[in-house]
Amino acid sequence: MEGSRPMAFSSTGTVHRSTVTGRRGMIASGHPLASLAGLRILMKGGNAIDAAVATAAALNVVEPYMSGIGGVGYMNIYSARSNEHKILDYVGLTPAATDIALYDEDKRDRGPLSHLVPGACGGWLEAIARYGNLSPAEVFAPAIEYAEGGVALTVKNAEFFAGNAADLRRFGEGGKTYLPPEGVPFAGQILIQHDLANSFRQVADGGEEVFYRGALGERIVHFVQQSGGLLTLEDMNRFQAVWLDPAEVTYRDYRIVAPAPPCQAVQYLQTLKIMEGFDVADMGHNTAETLHRFIETTKLCMADRAEYTAIDNPPTMGLLSDEYATIRRELIGDRAQYTGGERFTARKAQGEVLSGQPPGWMKDECTTHFDAVDAEGNAVACTQSIGSGFGSAMVVPGTGIALNNFMRWFDLEPSSPNAIGPSKKNEMCLSPAQVWDRHGLRLLIGTPGGHGILQTTPQMIMNVLDHDMNVQAAIEAARVKTGQPGYTVNAEKRIDPAVCAELERRGHQLDLLGDYSPTLGGGQGIMVDPESGAFMGGADPRRDGYALGW
Repeated sequence: MEGSRPMAFSSTGTVHRSTVTGRRGMIASGHPLASLAGLRILMKGGNAIDAAVATAAALNVVEPYMSGIGGVGYMNIYSARSNEHKILDYVGLTPAATDIALYDEDKRDRGPLSHLVPGACGGWLEAIARYGNLSPAEVFAPAIEYAEGGVALTVKNAEFFAGNAADLRRFGEGGKTYLPPEGVPFAGQILIQHDLANSFRQVADGGEEVFYRGALGERIVHFVQQSGGLLTLEDMNRFQAVWLDPAEVTYRDYRIVAPAPPCQAVQYLQTLKIMEGFDVADMGHNTAETLHRFIETTKLCMADRAEYTAIDNPPTMGLLSDEYATIRRELIGDRAQYTGGERFTARKAQGEVLSGQPPGWMKDECTTHFDAVDAEGNAVACTQSIGSGFGSAMVVPGTGIALNNFMRWFDLEPSSPNAIGPSKKNEMCLSPAQVWDRHGLRLLIGTPGGHGILQTTPQMIMNVLDHDMNVQAAIEAARVKTGQPGYTVNAEKRIDPAVCAELERRGHQLDLLGDYSPTLGGGQGIMVDPESGAFMGGADPRRDGYALGW
């Protein structure tokens, strides 16, 4: 054994998957073939940023209902070469012609009025242009190979295809692209996507120009407008991926780095600041006391997030300050409080948890997550999405490109700061996290799951930092989630029945889910031992997640 120091990867917690380790590179993603694509790029001489983009493109092929080139995302990147943390925001804007009067729930959720400008293409290319080692053609090669050669559907693939079959057939081309002429796909069926492979080739050769101003962009816009949508070539031309500084908080002796508003990661950063005031380790993992305080903390942070993250110049530092955390923590009692839910509401119920007033001086889920690290110290945590399953359910003919439906993340309530409007960026729940300590990078972590991302992520982080679990155990551990108006808490039934009974005594109304419910996300993560340089990957059995190391 090299060196005398034991590995830092704890055996605390229960795992049903073998732990995966490596020292030259690691990928953890929502599908084994996507992780393999990223690993191939690492072995070819690419770095973690190249591998992340290769993984992203491959995910478009193997789980097209979760994310893709017609979607959006955030990359949380650390570059060892420049020693800098950066957030790459590739969430597109609403079309300039957007008018809330045109929308109802159906038109917001599916079809030709539901699209933001697709940002993933620009984001992927921007990432490798700034930090990558390889050419776009090299990075896209595994995805092209998968799309042309075909991939065998998994059981979960088949379930997602079947669940979205009606909408895919409703909009025509989606049904032709992903479904057999009769019935629905089955596990083991081969999915071939020649059109998507050709689109990837065009992007690899022509870059952003072909997608946002050239042949592909024109084709996307023509299809949307012929279908009754608002997207114009001018909207596409205006797209630009944006480099941002991250938001961060200290939690105990760690630094948590995540995207800033309008990304909603501020909710779980605030959650951690409030939970820092409790002795979480001493209270114990998934005890009634720990879960009660976490649930009540979540309600407070959810109310603040709905109130503040979508406004101009949000009070981010105030929300994440120690002083404000203390104020909000004092509102947590022994009984469950009523929550108004995950979205902004103009009318508040009697006794509902309300937003607070952070320091004024600061005022000036279908989704996928994946992580990549390399031996040089580069690291990427990325969460991206196409919206609902297959996004808008609309596929641009001849391209294989499924378009997002992220208009659904806006509110139909005109008084909401997140109301539908023209040329507007919405608050986004995609929230990849990095965790650092004084030695260096400790953890990359994230999950799909809609607004549930903002509750699953801090639970996984606390499992590592407070309960000394390795990344696989932290991801597998039973979870809870609140968010429906009222007192309802979703909880996996692996939680101790005595704990559930105590939570109900305190006023929580438990809705028990399966042992491993995809309703509560599908996390992926990579843990790093900064001294040995070893990696451990974790992947969620709730979905098709898989970690591969080299």
